[in-house]
Amino acid sequence: MFIVLLEKLGQNPPRSLALFLGGIGLFAVGLSFITIGYFHHHWWQIVGLFMVFCACLLSAWGYLGMFANRWLTIIYANQQRAKKRRNGGL
Repeated sequence: MFIVLLEKLGQNPPRSLALFLGGIGLFAVGLSFITIGYFHHHWWQIVGLFMVFCACLLSAWGYLGMFANRWLTIIYANQQRAKKRRNGGL
C-alpha cells in the first residue's frame, strides 16, 4: 500500500518540480501583496495571506512528489542489490 502511494506521487518528477517552483513563485507574489497591503489597504494583505497559504500547499505537494521519486529510486536499487545477492552475484 505504501509503495503504491509512493509510485503514484513520484511518477512524474518534472511535473513535481514545476509544482514546487510554481509554489515558490506564488509565495513571492503573495509576499508582495502583503507588502502592498502594509502601505495601502489591509485587504491586500488578506489576499496575500491566502496566496501564501495556497503557495505553501502547492510547493509542499511538489516537494512530496520529488521526495517520493527519490525514495522509490533508493528502494528499487536496494531490491535489485538484494536480488543479485540471492542469485549469487556481487
